[in-house]
Amino acid sequence: MPSTRNFNQASGYAGYRSFDYLSPGVDYRPYEWTSEIDRLPLYDLGLSPEQAAHAEDLLQNNLVISLHDHPQVFPKDMSKAVEYGQSGRYPVGYEGLSYSGMDVVFDNLAGPTGCIMSHYSWTWADVAYDIGHRLADIAHQDFVRIVRTVDDIKAIAGSGHLGWVLALEAASMIDNDIDRIDILHGWGVRQMGLVYNESNLLGGGLKESSDGGLTRFGHRVVERMNKLGMSIDLSHAGDRTSIDTIAASEAPVMITHAGARGVWPSERMKPDHVLKALAEAGGLLGIEAAPNSTMSPDHEAHTIESVMQHFEYCANLMGIDNVTFGPDTLYADHAKIHTEFSTLFGANVDAVEPASEPAPLTRVGVQPISATKSEYCAGFENPTENFRNAIGWMLKQGYSDDDIRKVAGGNTLRVLGQTWR
Repeated sequence: MPSTRNFNQASGYAGYRSFDYLSPGVDYRPYEWTSEIDRLPLYDLGLSPEQAAHAEDLLQNNLVISLHDHPQVFPKDMSKAVEYGQSGRYPVGYEGLSYSGMDVVFDNLAGPTGCIMSHYSWTWADVAYDIGHRLADIAHQDFVRIVRTVDDIKAIAGSGHLGWVLALEAASMIDNDIDRIDILHGWGVRQMGLVYNESNLLGGGLKESSDGGLTRFGHRVVERMNKLGMSIDLSHAGDRTSIDTIAASEAPVMITHAGARGVWPSERMKPDHVLKALAEAGGLLGIEAAPNSTMSPDHEAHTIESVMQHFEYCANLMGIDNVTFGPDTLYADHAKIHTEFSTLFGANVDAVEPASEPAPLTRVGVQPISATKSEYCAGFENPTENFRNAIGWMLKQGYSDDDIRKVAGGNTLRVLGQTWR
């Protein structure tokens, strides 16, 4: 079986594993971790040797930025996922990332599942705990470098190291204390979502049957994030809150991980009018690939083909300058994580099915869906393979090198240049 170990490995990686500076079993509880390498068979794009070489050259010699991932490793025994999630110490997949070809990754520190906890029980103390642990781990190795400015990104590109952007999926934990955003920025956070699925003090979430839009406090938060130079993410916001935020923000905003409701009529996807407004304001959409998200009625299983159908739909609707990838993946059985955590919350809190009641105007295009579930998204299963496969797919479909460069990282760099201070 082909192995990711045949991929080019970043020269800056020297073998560090998370928490190597501590004693397992003494300082923290160890687990048998999921493999970062070859957990599943590699996806075959059917490239010719010449196409494969060209795609690898594009990956290695151009700026590649993942707009949204959770590059941590979970226990191999997923029955321990909840226990692990409540421990507060989550290892990074440094080895897997060293084979990815990425220059920069946005690490969405959002609680033990990578996202599920960010709305439901994530407190201000949890934020400090998670960020502090991540920064302490990163401080003891040399492969990853924290990124705070656009100049940091430009300096990291091609260096053999990986730029690391701290990001959060929701602002719920700031409560009504707007100055906490300054503290987050001081800690290095450069991107934050406003809401996570359900409404908070800032606005409406995508799972609500109605969306009141951006609140007065939400307007203040948008203004403060603009002043600080922190990117705004609307991936889990409701449609009206998204439109209000796009209009209110002086800087371009992002939907870091989603897809098109015009392809798959789920509340988790975004309707055309939101995507158009985002593009008209110079914003950016990252196409998602978490299991059973960017699905399509044209494809029975969730694979790179359905993901790229969303990509092409959005590129045609918004313009290719406004689209990239925010795969939203990790090193583990991603679908099983949601199953395990559903036992904690009583339901799959990030389910893609829309509600059964008639969709109000704020959720235009949402329809009941019956679909076969996939255990993973073939071709977009983990941060190591995502961009290599996306570039190879685009090359095979006849996209120009210039358009591939835009989607791989150029579009993200442009928007960050207009957003970060």
